[in-house]
Amino acid sequence: MTSKLFYFLCLCGLLFAVSATAKSGTQIEFEDSTSHYLEQGRIEKTKGRKLESLKQFEKAYAYDSTHAEVINELATTYYDLRKYAKSKDMHAKMIKMGKADLEHYKQAFQLSFNLKQYDEALHYAAALKKKSPEENISFMVGQIHQKKGNLGEAIKHFNQSIKEDPKNAEAPYLIARAYTDMMNYKTAIPYFKQAIELDGTKAHWVYELGLVYYAMNDDKNALTYLLLAGEKGVRKDNTYLENLAIAYLNTGKLNEGAAILKEALERRPSDQNLLNMLAEAYYDKGKYKDAIEYWDRMLEYDKQNASALYMIGMCYIKDGDKQKGQRLCDKAIEINPALASLKHKKEIPGM
Repeated sequence: MTSKLFYFLCLCGLLFAVSATAKSGTQIEFEDSTSHYLEQGRIEKTKGRKLESLKQFEKAYAYDSTHAEVINELATTYYDLRKYAKSKDMHAKMIKMGKADLEHYKQAFQLSFNLKQYDEALHYAAALKKKSPEENISFMVGQIHQKKGNLGEAIKHFNQSIKEDPKNAEAPYLIARAYTDMMNYKTAIPYFKQAIELDGTKAHWVYELGLVYYAMNDDKNALTYLLLAGEKGVRKDNTYLENLAIAYLNTGKLNEGAAILKEALERRPSDQNLLNMLAEAYYDKGKYKDAIEYWDRMLEYDKQNASALYMIGMCYIKDGDKQKGQRLCDKAIEINPALASLKHKKEIPGM
């Protein structure tokens, strides 16, 4: 071997050794840095300095983004600082790495649900049930399907959740809402009643049941549950009072219904709907002078209201003054010829 070749081989060996040493040194430096910042983060955490601990954990993560202990600390610290999306990402990463325990699956599911990332939540729900079949998550899964409009799936999971937790009043209530959204009122009613029996403090549940009975033309039960909702503390706003008044009127209780509408009219004196409801109520009971009073008030605000004018004419006809009544009806038909087809009828469109 010549001296030049020997020198070249020695030089190559030296460079390789230096390179290997440098690489090993860098790896050690990274490992040392990760451990260092992880430890510093834990020290800051014990002192209650969460923001400082987060900075240290993030530095550790920058050196090694696959370090399980670092990811765990970040998941917890992000959550404590209400950085829920980042916390969820750390739990998800542990699952993806195959290093997750049951808590990671639970948190990934819960946080995805809270963040309204419903497709991800369903993914982690399936993964969680696979890892721990005894987990009772049917209620939350049902909520996800309901929010996504999958009402059949929602009902299925809510029914399962009732088996898991029979005392959860929300489950039968949400089943009732699902059936109501599909206009399947008859099927909804037993679930509303089951929910109210489990939790009688929810006044709006009682109110909704009253409205369901109203939609089914069951006026007696509608009135019963609307009154009960009022007793339980439902907000007695204009909508509630109008619904209650209608329920009274539909069950033949004119005085009670009219009293509520008149009280509402004091607050909204030009409300055309309230005026017409009162006029209609008195007309139905044969109190034509009272009906004329409220249709007249409608004309004060809108002199071209042909429907109100027509019904005033009908009141005079019903009350015995057929000539005057016919004249008013004919005048109303001149304003709106469509009324001619309803001559001498009470049912007027657009009232």
